[in-house]
Amino acid sequence: MSSILKSLEDYMIPCLNKKLFGFECMGCGLQRSVLLVLKGEFAEAFLMYPAIYTLIALVAFILINSFKNLKNGFKIITILAVTNVIIIIASYLIKLYLK
Repeated sequence: MSSILKSLEDYMIPCLNKKLFGFECMGCGLQRSVLLVLKGEFAEAFLMYPAIYTLIALVAFILINSFKNLKNGFKIITILAVTNVIIIIASYLIKLYLK
């Protein structure tokens, strides 16, 4: 497992926004955060990308809903999506202005 995670680190996509313009985008840290979750470093993953756990919940719920078609599935997906957008924008603004 450790060798798989190490090889995943080698193939991470660099942020073009950061390379071209010199500042991070709203998605910066997502890949590294996923890798940290896979390594079991949960607090570090949250600090890297605060929306990681709500994104995992959203993706998991979308997958479950696609097979089971739950009664309030669309409403729950909408709430999770809006929550993710709010967390992503808020954490980006905090990171941008507190650096």
